[in-house]
Amino acid sequence: MSTVLITGGTGAIGSALAEEFAKTDDVIFTYNSRAEEARELSLRLHCAAARMNIADKSSVNTAVEGILRGFGHIDVLVNNAGISLIKPFLDTSYEDWRRMIDIDLTGVFNVTRAVAPSMVNRKSGAVVNVSSVWGVCGASCEVAYSAAKAGVIGFTKALAKELGMSGITVNAVAPGVIDSPMNSAHLTEEELAELAEETPLNRLGKPSEVAKAVRSLAENRFITGQVLGVDGGFGG
Repeated sequence: MSTVLITGGTGAIGSALAEEFAKTDDVIFTYNSRAEEARELSLRLHCAAARMNIADKSSVNTAVEGILRGFGHIDVLVNNAGISLIKPFLDTSYEDWRRMIDIDLTGVFNVTRAVAPSMVNRKSGAVVNVSSVWGVCGASCEVAYSAAKAGVIGFTKALAKELGMSGITVNAVAPGVIDSPMNSAHLTEEELAELAEETPLNRLGKPSEVAKAVRSLAENRFITGQVLGVDGGFGG
């Protein structure tokens, strides 16, 4: 049985990740502000929840130290937590940009930096980062988000080369348009329908399909430095 740490566990993909790994592993998922949702998910899946602000290094270090004390080690880290922003570039403020980078990119650095030393010491581990199809091909009116998610891809490819000698795999998934509350909150039904039509499989993805892809990458010990598109063919 592995110990799996998943950031951003209360979102659609995060909760699907927790559900997928909880079938066979010890799961700890993180949350920031959604304490009630975290409590309900923890009770339903019989897993642990840890409060963490991934953009705050001190918050991350404190939470990871507590997890390592309680569980002894972390075998799999899934960097899933993130936010989105749909706004024309010329309307994107410095504060918008800074918040996006702090959470979606620096957050991945903060958590991985806190977890990696224990993996290196054990000469074993897997890191899977959740990027986006927009990090691969870019999206109009999502420059900040696309840039942050592209940064996650560069982070993944570089870190895989550095940690491979320690027996640690580092990969990423790049989901396409997923049927989730986050997308529904930012896109109209008509826009979602158009995106589904642009997807070769002619539908939106399911959070569970992303979760299964993450699990596959985490378990395969001879795949590293890769970006797996879970996008129904949207990314080409």
